[in-house]
Order: sequence, then structure tokens, then C-alpha cells
Amino acid sequence: MADGMSMRGDTRPRLEMRNVSKTFPGVKALNGVRLQAWGGEVLALMGENGAGKSTLMKILSGAYRADPGAEILIDGEAVEITDPIVAKRHGIAIIYQELALAPNLTVAENIYLGTEPSRRGMIDRRAMVAGSRPVLERLGAPFTPDTKVGTLSIAEQQLVEIARALHGRSRILVLDEPTTALSSRETERLFALVRQLRADGIAILYISHRMAEIYELADRVTVLRDGGYVGTLEREELSAETLVKMMVGRDLSSFYTKTHDPHGSRGPAVLEVRGITDGGRRVHPCSFTLHAGEVLGIAGLVGSGRTELARLIYGADPKRGGEVLVDGRPVAIEGPEDALLAGIAYLTEDRKGLGLFLDLSCGTNINLGVICRDARPRGILDLTAARRRAVAAFEALRVRAASPQVMVGSLSGGNQQKVLLSRWLEIGPRVLILDEPTRGVDIGAKSEIYRLIDDLAKRGIGVVVISSELPEIIGTCDRVLVMREGRLVGEVGGPGGDAITQENIMRYGAGVAA
Repeated sequence: MADGMSMRGDTRPRLEMRNVSKTFPGVKALNGVRLQAWGGEVLALMGENGAGKSTLMKILSGAYRADPGAEILIDGEAVEITDPIVAKRHGIAIIYQELALAPNLTVAENIYLGTEPSRRGMIDRRAMVAGSRPVLERLGAPFTPDTKVGTLSIAEQQLVEIARALHGRSRILVLDEPTTALSSRETERLFALVRQLRADGIAILYISHRMAEIYELADRVTVLRDGGYVGTLEREELSAETLVKMMVGRDLSSFYTKTHDPHGSRGPAVLEVRGITDGGRRVHPCSFTLHAGEVLGIAGLVGSGRTELARLIYGADPKRGGEVLVDGRPVAIEGPEDALLAGIAYLTEDRKGLGLFLDLSCGTNINLGVICRDARPRGILDLTAARRRAVAAFEALRVRAASPQVMVGSLSGGNQQKVLLSRWLEIGPRVLILDEPTRGVDIGAKSEIYRLIDDLAKRGIGVVVISSELPEIIGTCDRVLVMREGRLVGEVGGPGGDAITQENIMRYGAGVAA
């Protein structure tokens, strides 16, 4: 395990942070953290949500002031970063997961925001367009300086943020979960850009929960846990087992939990899907059976129709044929309300856009599915019962927040996912469909969600897991259906079936198997 300097002789790191602590009222968010990043390298910063990554980066950006005793050095010189303007002056740029752009302004206006050139007392827009062009060409941007930012895709808006950083002569670039909203093709383009910036000598700090991205890009990895520095690994030392143990303090062997009995005591069919289709637009007729106490995976390449199939079952999209049976009885599902009444709950892959009300409290979000239970005469709600339910849900799923009164939008991804799960568990479902249940969730929260899936199966609930992560499918599911081009094309696992392996799943997903 390296500590940076010893691995690189006498060369100075571009950025060094020493003995960084940060105390909030009643909370020690950081405790003596250190970090080194060299020009021309990608340093990955990893840790669970709450490990201190964001706090450390906010200190670097000038949004927070560290406790006394901390040191920040750039190219060996001690600097005092008192605010974001000072950070920018020292060549530090941070691109957050939630992009900070003005959508009603042009690309050039966003690049120059706060540093607009003037001519005769007026903003010189022609100079901004001319000055933006070289950096956009350097990045290979497919848009012009006078394009409105609001018309761009998320990936293109990310390019604008990077262009703004490069135009400001940034030498230290922080990317915070940059691929969360990107497609696989957009992610590949971003990786190529990161490599280009690394070759240009920029020190890149890359924050991500995705192991595959770390293996792809990182030269070194620094790990934080519970606000403290755990260690730094060189590229050749990287392994999933080592990283997980550093981040959560336990071995990967205890990561996936499967204590329910998937085959020895298989329950009756709790869900039967017969020929369901949207008319062949995205989903051709699909049929399958889910048993009580079973965890059924649905795998397939991006665009195979997995989410579309789930939305048809749940009634979120209109079906053009087929039927759904719950506990052997046909149910008419014209919309999500019908599905919930039939005992089918669906956790969407887009928790922020389609799942949660981010400007409402955690407690309100948890109770939305069962609010009718708290209705008293004359339309008055029993708020005491709702509060008790929310507190119990917080304890059961270990939601890390001060109280259920906290706005759900302020929580980490893992805790937001737990709140959304709590809402659907309150309705007492017979079938729970989980679409990308751990997307954007840290390692520790993933492990807790896997334990919950196992517990639901032990309680006799039928669980469907849709995931792009094959290790997740393999680690949690008893049987796996594979989709390709809107059709269910194969099955692995189950009594007497092929083993659930990545190779067997991909044979069907890639169209190699008949």
C-alpha cells in the first residue's frame, strides 16, 4: 500500500492535503485526512456515503473551512483557500454530480460566467464566442459557443463544465460521480476525455462508487471510512476484495447475503405473467412465473426491454396484450394504483425523477403509499400514526438521517433508496419489483439492500431484481431470465438449470445461445 511520495521519488505532488479535519455541531465529519495527487494522474477517491469525500472536496473548493491545523499545498506551496474564488485562482475546479450551469444562457456565456469581457462598458459577446471556440475544439464538442445550454444533453452539459474549467486554466479537476446520468456510449467518450486531460498533465480526482470505472481509469485509489484516511492503493494493488474491506471494514465474502431457501421449499406461484406486450414496440409477448419466497433476476444488455417489461406489469405503461395473475387470480391492471391494490410494488430505476418527492420530508415520502390508513373522520389525518410508521421504517432500514422530518432531497443516494423502499414495504406487497436497486448507492448501502432482499424472500414475498450489474444478479438471485430485443430468450438457475454465471447469462444476452 503506497502513500504516494515514496512511489515517485522526489517529485512534488500537484495537490497535497494534510491533517484535514472538519467538525460540525455534534459531528466530526473529517479526522486528520490526508491526500496526494500528481499532475498527469487519475486519483480515485472512494468510500461509503458519509465517509467524508464530499466534505473533503468542499474544503478543497473553498465552500467549507477546515479545522485549525489543516494544510493544503499546491506544487509544494502552502495555500489558504478561503472561498471558491480563491480556489479557482489556484486552478481548482470541481464538477459536481448536479451540474451548475445556467440553462437559459449560451455555452459561451456559461464558460465566461463571472469573468465576462467588456468593451465600452458592455459585455463583449463576440469576444466570449471567439474565446470559447478553442477549448470546445480541444474537447471535440459537437456544439457551438452560441448554443443554448438548456438544449444540450447531460453529457454535453458536462462538456461545458469541463470547458469552463479548462478555460479557467484549472490544473486540478475533481469529477464527482460523473457517469451517473450517462449512457454507456457517453461514458466511453467521457473516459477518452479523462485520459486526454491526464495526458495534458492535469491532476484528476475521480469520485465514483462503480468498481469498473475505477479499474478502467485510476492510477491510484485513496479510501476514506467514517471521516478518516484508510489508505492508498497503487493500480497494481487494486482488487474488489481489498477495496471493499477498506471501505466497509469487512470481507467481500459477507457482501451478498442469501440465507433463504430458494428451491427446497419453493412456495406457490405468486405472480404469473402471460404474453404481456406493448404491441411489439419495445416488448414482444413475454411470459414467466414468480414463486413466493423467490428472488428472480431479469438480466440483459442496455435497451433489451427489462424496464419496459416491468412498467407494463406495474401498469405504468399501457399494455396491448397479455394478462397478469397474482396468487392465481387474474387482476386488471390499468395503472399503478391497480397494481398496488393487487399487491405489486415497483421501485423505479429513476428514484429522483419518478420515485421520490425531493422537496418533501422523508416521513411524508414513506407514508404516501398508505396515507389512506391515517384518514380520520372529516378528512383529518392521524399524524401521530404516520410519525410512528416513519420512525419504525428509519430503524428497520437503518436510514442515516437526523429524523424523518429531514427533506429526502438532502440525503445520500443510498438513504434515498431506503426511504423509497420503505414506502413500498409499508403497503405489504406480495410482489416487489426492484429496477436497478443499487444504482448510485455506496458499498455499505448496497450490502444492506441485499440483506433486505434476502429477508423479504424469507418472509414469502416474491422479488424481481432488474440490474445491469451481473455480479449483483449472480449474488442475489435464485433464477435469472435473460432479455434481448424485447423478448425473454433464456433462463439460468432454478432446479436442474444451468448455473447462474456471467458466461451463461451473456450467451443469451448477446444472442450466442439458441
